[in-house]
Parts: sequence; C-alpha cells; structure tokens
Amino acid sequence: MNKELSANHLLGIKQLSAADICLIHETTVHFKKIINRNIRKVPTLRDITIVNLFFENSTRTKLSFELAEKRLSADIINFSASSSSVKKGETLVDTVKNILAMKVDIVVMRHPDPGAAMFLSEHIDARIVNAGDGTHEHPTQALLDSFSIREALGNDELIDIAGKKVVIVGDIMHSRVALSNIFCLQKLGAEVMVCGPATLIPKHIESLGVKVTHDLKKALNWCDVANMLRVQLERQEMKLFPSLREYSMLYGLNKTLLDSLDKEIVVMHPGPINRGVEITSEVADSEQSVILEQVQNGVAVRMAVLYLLASKLRQG
Repeated sequence: MNKELSANHLLGIKQLSAADICLIHETTVHFKKIINRNIRKVPTLRDITIVNLFFENSTRTKLSFELAEKRLSADIINFSASSSSVKKGETLVDTVKNILAMKVDIVVMRHPDPGAAMFLSEHIDARIVNAGDGTHEHPTQALLDSFSIREALGNDELIDIAGKKVVIVGDIMHSRVALSNIFCLQKLGAEVMVCGPATLIPKHIESLGVKVTHDLKKALNWCDVANMLRVQLERQEMKLFPSLREYSMLYGLNKTLLDSLDKEIVVMHPGPINRGVEITSEVADSEQSVILEQVQNGVAVRMAVLYLLASKLRQG
C-alpha cells in the first residue's frame, strides 16, 4: 500500500485515488486507537501551524477539525469571516496571504462558493483542506462516512466494500455530502443509489453512474446501507416540496418501515439531524444506527488527513 498521498491538498474526493482513500482509512484506524486511550494527545504536529478559515457557519465540522488538531498538538488559529476584514471588502487571497505571513502551514477552509478551495490552492503556498465548498464537495465527510461503512459492515474491522449497496436519501441537489460520497463509494467499488423527491435530485445525476429511485421502500430493500441526508431548507431558493410533514411521510425513515424490511441495514446520517423529518428518534438511537460512530470517526479521519498532508509538507 502507498505510504503517502498522491495529492498535495485535500480539495475533493475527485482528486484522490482509491489508494489514497485506503491510506487515509488505514491511518484513521491508528488514530482511532489513540483517541480511545487514556492519554489522547500525541506530539505528531507539534511544529505545524493550522488556520481554520470558516466563511460559513459550522459547529460539528469546525469542532471536529479543532479537536483533531489539538489531539495532534498543532498550533491553531481560528478565523471567522463574520468578524474579519472580508466584511470590509478584502479579497479571499489577500486575507489568506496575510494569514500566511504569520507562517501558517495548513489551511482548513469552508466557503459558500464551489471551487473556493481549488482557487486558493492555486494562489498560496500552503496545504489546503476543503471543509466544504458550497454545494460542491465535503471530502472529509465522505471519508468518514465510507470509513464508518467499512467498519460497520465488517463488525468493527475494515472490509472491502466492492459490490456493497449504499443508498443516499434526501436533498441530493443541495448536498455537498452526497456528491463526495458518490465519488468516494464508487472509487471503493460500491454501488450507489440516490432516492428522494424528483425536485431534489439533479436532472442528469445518472451520468455519474448512480441509480435513481423515488420510492424509499424500494431503495431500502435494495441497499446494505442507508445514508439519510438533512433537508437543506437554507439552500433552497424556492419551495421544492409541499411541506416537511409530507416529505417525512414519503422519505422519512421510521421504525415501522425499518422493521418491515426482510434484512437489517446500517443507518447513517451526516448531521445535524432534523428528528422526525428525515429520521425518527427511535431509528437514530437504534442499534442499526452508526450516527455516533460517525462523529467519533470524523475526528480520527481528520487527524489522519492532517497527519498525511503534514508528512508531505515536511518532505517538500
């Protein structure tokens, strides 16, 4: 297996190879052991400075990255666009160049514009980690989701998921999580289906090699894993379905529906959960759910990504 990433940045799953993904997952296993022991901190990135550059509100992703950075003993700078010179008209490149003048090694960035991380990687001399760019990609979420699938289907051991079936349910059109998951799962050889109202599924998504259905029961009977997405009302410029109640009736996963299947499936959700909309509390808290494991795996995956990028930084 390769011992270093082929990419200098983590801009999206599209830029990674299957070998890169497997390397990140194998490294994650090591870091997961570390965060589950009594002393959870290692000096691995003691000489590395990381800036968390968030131009969009975030709680879970930002906290996960911060915790990963602290577990690795990195020096951290947190930057919030709402209280920065960006509000005064400063450009993205000028903002980051000023930060880099402080000798920053890695930039973790979330931005509302698709392609912002790619743009930044072409203009500054630092490693870039895309923490979500608009409705484009969210690579670390896909890495932790795919890791969680490999672990859940292997009963805590990482298994090959080639041929396994994963359905992504909900607001596919506005979800960067969905796109990154599709790329990641396909590179690992899994089959992917998307399910949701026709108004929330992009018109030509079949061109990515995924199956499409608007029937949730059919999708659940087909799959080994169901990844339930949040309805992103804040990204919708018009009303794309009659009501949350009707959406929940047609596309919400409840215990009755789960129990009606002739097999057990793994249930996932990238969070935050709208309980009672895309998933009920009974399902979210059930034994088939790996939602809390996803949160823990998120810290370990982000530790792995930062460690591997820092290793390339030291070599370069």
